[in-house]
Amino acid sequence: MLKSKGATDEEINQHWEWLEQNLLHTLSVFDNKEDIVSFVKGKIKALIAEETSSKLAEQEENPEKFRDALVKFETRFNFPEAEKLITYYSCCCWKGRVPRQGWLYLSINHLCFYSFFLGKELKLTIPWVDVQKLERTSNIFMTDIIRITTQTKERDFSMFLNIDEAFRIMEQLADVTLRRLLDNEVFELDPGLQDPTQITKRDLEARAQNEYFRAFFRLPKKERLHEFLDCSLWTPFSRCHTAGRMYTSDSYVCFASKEDGCCNVLIPLLEVVTIEKMEDTSLLPNPIIISIKSKTAFQFIELKDRDTLVGNLLLRLKQIKANNPALRNSKDKDVQNSHSTCADYQFGSLGVAPSQSNGDENDKNGRHLLNAEALSSTFHHSGMDGLDFRMSREQIKESLWNDHFSEYGRTVCMFRTEKIRKLVAMGIPESLRGKLWLLFSDAMTDLHSNPGYYENLVEVSMGMCCIATEEIERDLHRSLPEHPAFQNETGIAALRRVLTAYAHRNPKIGYCQSMNILTSVLLLYAKEEEAFWLLVAVCERMLPDYFNHRVIGAQVDQSVFEELIKEQLPELAEHMKDLSTLASVSLSWFLTLFLSIMPLESAVNVVDCFFFDGIKAIFQFGLAILEANAVELCNSKDDGHALMILSRFLDHVKNEESPLPLIGNQHAFFSDDLEPCPVTEITDLIRDSYEKFGDHSVEQIEHMRYKHRIRVLQNHEETTKQNVLRVVIPDVSILPEDLEELYDLFKREHLISCYWEWNSAVVIQRHDPSRPYAEQYRIDSQQFTNLFKLVSPWTCGEHTEVLAERMFRLLDTNMDSLIEFKGFAGCLDIMYNGEMNEKIKLLYKLHIPPALTENDRDSQSPLKAPLLSTSRPLVIGKSNGDTIDYQKQLKQMLKDIAKEKEAKAEKELPKMSQREFIQFCKTLYSMFHEVPEENELYQAIATVTTLLLQIGEVGQRSSSSGSDEFSEDLQTEASTSDQDVVFTDNVKSLKNPQSLPITEGDWIVSIEHILASLLTEQSLVNFFEKPLELKPKLENAKLAQYSVKTNGASHPSRGDPEHLSTQ
Repeated sequence: MLKSKGATDEEINQHWEWLEQNLLHTLSVFDNKEDIVSFVKGKIKALIAEETSSKLAEQEENPEKFRDALVKFETRFNFPEAEKLITYYSCCCWKGRVPRQGWLYLSINHLCFYSFFLGKELKLTIPWVDVQKLERTSNIFMTDIIRITTQTKERDFSMFLNIDEAFRIMEQLADVTLRRLLDNEVFELDPGLQDPTQITKRDLEARAQNEYFRAFFRLPKKERLHEFLDCSLWTPFSRCHTAGRMYTSDSYVCFASKEDGCCNVLIPLLEVVTIEKMEDTSLLPNPIIISIKSKTAFQFIELKDRDTLVGNLLLRLKQIKANNPALRNSKDKDVQNSHSTCADYQFGSLGVAPSQSNGDENDKNGRHLLNAEALSSTFHHSGMDGLDFRMSREQIKESLWNDHFSEYGRTVCMFRTEKIRKLVAMGIPESLRGKLWLLFSDAMTDLHSNPGYYENLVEVSMGMCCIATEEIERDLHRSLPEHPAFQNETGIAALRRVLTAYAHRNPKIGYCQSMNILTSVLLLYAKEEEAFWLLVAVCERMLPDYFNHRVIGAQVDQSVFEELIKEQLPELAEHMKDLSTLASVSLSWFLTLFLSIMPLESAVNVVDCFFFDGIKAIFQFGLAILEANAVELCNSKDDGHALMILSRFLDHVKNEESPLPLIGNQHAFFSDDLEPCPVTEITDLIRDSYEKFGDHSVEQIEHMRYKHRIRVLQNHEETTKQNVLRVVIPDVSILPEDLEELYDLFKREHLISCYWEWNSAVVIQRHDPSRPYAEQYRIDSQQFTNLFKLVSPWTCGEHTEVLAERMFRLLDTNMDSLIEFKGFAGCLDIMYNGEMNEKIKLLYKLHIPPALTENDRDSQSPLKAPLLSTSRPLVIGKSNGDTIDYQKQLKQMLKDIAKEKEAKAEKELPKMSQREFIQFCKTLYSMFHEVPEENELYQAIATVTTLLLQIGEVGQRSSSSGSDEFSEDLQTEASTSDQDVVFTDNVKSLKNPQSLPITEGDWIVSIEHILASLLTEQSLVNFFEKPLELKPKLENAKLAQYSVKTNGASHPSRGDPEHLSTQ
């Protein structure tokens, strides 16, 4: 009978409810009471042990439990020390319909599960990099399980004491590992990924909090969260304290109310004048006051550990001022500016205009003149129908905004509430748009922190020529060509400067298509330098990873958008089974913020919402568009029809209140005016998007991004693999399914080195997604040797490693000490599927430069001298009593070879010297070791060696006499008494090839000589033409690849094969 125990009734009921949900439903799968009792006892004991361990870990007083788990982890899975254990949980792993109670170990590179239950042991190892899907779901027995999907299998885990924490840590580890190993661009920019051995459970939690903090307030990646604590903020517009949470980072103090959207505040430390503690009272417990330059103060109360917080903030404030000397002399000016109106473009200390007063002087000095005004103020329109009405609407909006500023603040530190969101949804007035974009994105802080930065960047970058500048020049005249501002050199020159300066600032991004359209619109509403910093804000923090080589960020958000469609518009998702069509058309929505597919006067309203709410605004606006067209899309005949419906709809989204001219959209997919299309008002569409789809929080979107980033990165890996296979398959005879497994082994060898090598950061950077598909994964000599020993059919004992090193040097044609998969597959194809002459040719190449070097290691393999004895007669007796006179055949063979050489047009291989020939013989000798026909092959190779040594002697004598013909009395020469002396001397020299008295080029044989000689021995022909199976080698290699690393390549891995499976 199950019992619950606790200090209070509430605790007992809570425990009993957990038992009902997690244990009772599972017991039905067991056949007898004994199994049930054993399972329940084991489960409860494990939970008690885990709870005790968790409490100890939290208190950090006694790490003995964790040490215990670490010892068990190391013993059970035998990883190298570099495989750091992060945490562990008691749980069940479902195998079919049966749960296996055990322990789940989460390390920096792997998820491992161990169970010993009812006399059966189960070990499971799944590299994080193999995880294609990580989700919380349910099965027929459990309502809440964690499902991990790899390429071929799904694994379900349940019955966690704290499943929320376990899933969060799994999600973090999978995300960090995939970014570190598969996303080279992010790896280089994120210091937290450089040394995975420093990652702890606490670090992962801090990383998650950091990313949420930066995403919520849309701050730069360099910002590091220091403290977050509950508090209350005095909000004068509501005349009360609003409960929420304070976040402090390197350069900001931020506040977010507990009620979503009620009130958010962003305070750059650049704006702060003083931070003071107030007297603690019952009405105002633990208060502090933060005063800013616009003579506004923020009062926070109910702050725990107030003294430490204030001390830390003052230290950071001091550091900020030390790093910005201009602040020390700008206080009076800033306070004065803070009272200016919005129309003056002065917002607190962040309203200092760029240094344009010396424009004429700069022009005389040859420096570039920057636009001091937004292009829309220079290239305005007049004479439009209904202009008076539209201008009156603008004046009403300006009045509403001025009223709002007077109550909520007009600087970057304004109170951001639901009221301002409604004003933004109505459309920001043309006169305020640029400045409010600067405030909402906090680009104004960057502008003020870096005086003169943009101007200097322009001077350095202009005139430079690179791929980015060529692409920029090509796209300049495609950027809003219908707008008069970009029909003359003024607008074009400003666009060129901004794009070129940004490409120079951030070469990792450089220039990406769609940046020209976005920057054109920014220049319409902001001064040139302001437009530059707006572009920085969009590319580097508001749309992270959008504008790089693989546009990973955009693809992740496309995948999130698909999930939102299924969730919010299920009927549409059901009709359009394949949402990739919508994803393809919506990609431009995200990359250009709808600027490329809607009339400009309407699209800028969407950009208003984006700068205020971030990517959330684009998600909900996209859903509103699909919802408005859902009926027509469900009735669409095909994908093309669906795209035309969306294109026509977007082209007829109008903004009747805009003072801008109605400029036709030049970027739409289709143009079809044959049928009338109803006009949709942009403000109505935006209002619908907020009312119907505005309930997703930043936290929810970030969680979805985690999940879909895994899928997107794995899709890229699959695309890379398929493209590599497509290139390699026509050139090899290996079966496609075997070639695919071989590619997986090749890639895994790279990844294993990333896990545990001392220079793993260097190894990781070898994976370069920006390179052509076939060159993205490359391996070094040691990795190649490991693979060669696992899959090569030419096993030569200790000599195998030497052979692998030579093969690597042969394949490394560009001498960069790395080889690609194509070269690796090509050499294996010859070894397994090549004709005998191809195999011998490959072996021959392995024993001449560049494969063979002067390295002493090349001469260390054992060689039995009698096998190379040349004192044997050239008339050999056969077992049936017949004899073969090789001397007669030799002359004819050499003449036939000479004729073939004349007929061949292909380039000949270099001749092989005696030293190289000795190494060739060593390899052959090693290859025959422990094969069934060993003795017969040894006899055959001895005969062939004798023959080839004689051929070399003939060539040497012929060369020394200057004759172009072979000796006519070969038969006589072979039988002379001094023959044995000559060959005996050669045999002695074989034992010490470095002491050969003859010079290079004297004693030589060619590939034709060797091939013809080998063909005279049927046993050798049979050996090299024997069919070989690659599949068994691949199966063994998959199991052995990990044990080579973990056990020093000498001890097989313990446990059943599933321990090494990533399935």
